[in-house]
This record gives sequence, structure tokens and C-alpha cells, in this order.
Amino acid sequence: MNANAGWIIPFIIIGGALQSCGAAMNGQLNKHVVNPWLASAISFALITFFFAGASLIHPSPLPTQKDLVELPWWAVVGGLVGAVQVYAGLTLVNKVGAGPFVGITVTAALITSLLIDHFGWFRMQPHPLNAGRVIGGVLLVGGISLIAKF
Repeated sequence: MNANAGWIIPFIIIGGALQSCGAAMNGQLNKHVVNPWLASAISFALITFFFAGASLIHPSPLPTQKDLVELPWWAVVGGLVGAVQVYAGLTLVNKVGAGPFVGITVTAALITSLLIDHFGWFRMQPHPLNAGRVIGGVLLVGGISLIAKF
């Protein structure tokens, strides 16, 4: 990690903490809006307005034609993939609780990330599985099992 980038880990920690809050907030949004599709649209509309405004404030850099030509088809689907998680939070967090919901989310994300790293999927630099990574994944599964049970 770049020595001048001491803000990266705290920012990631804040993002993770806010993700937990977001799941609970989305659960309440769905509860009061009633329709999970409408609640999802409201949630994404706010995100769209936020980032559209940010791009107007910071309009550069813009992609070059070469950047767009080399863009893999699946790269633009990332937001839709994220929508699955938002919809799950809207409809399921109140059924299982914020702790188990986020724990299961983080565990599934980490295990999938280990596979992405190992195989170099999505053009990621490969980071092979090793005993420490596998043990960490197993500990996460054990931890979330305890949280969900109690």
C-alpha cells in the first residue's frame, strides 16, 4: 500500500460500517414504502443523483475512445449486481436481523473474493489461495454461524 494513502483503510472501515447502517435503513425504507421495487428505485435514485452531481463538480478525467473500446462487457453490470444486495437488504434484513444479514453478506463476499483473487477473474491480479486464506474463510463461516444462532 502507498505510504501516502493512510486514509484508505479508515475509509474502507467507514464504508463497511455504513453498509451495515444502509442495510438497516433500507429495511425500514421497504417497510414504510411497502413495495420493494419502488423502495429499490428510491434508493438507487438517490445514489444516481449523488454521483451525477459529483461528476458535474469533478467532470474530469473523461474516458477516451480507447478506454471505452477496451471496456469489458461485464464491467457495466457491476451496479446491477450491487442492486441484488440492495434488494436483499430491503426485503430480508428485518427477517434475519442486521448482524446475521451483514455477517452472511461479508462472509459470502469474502469467500467469493478469495475465488476471484485465486483465479484472477474479472482481470484481477491472481493471489493464490493458501492455508491462511482458507482458515480465515472457515473462521468467518464459523463466526457467522454463531452470530446467526445466538
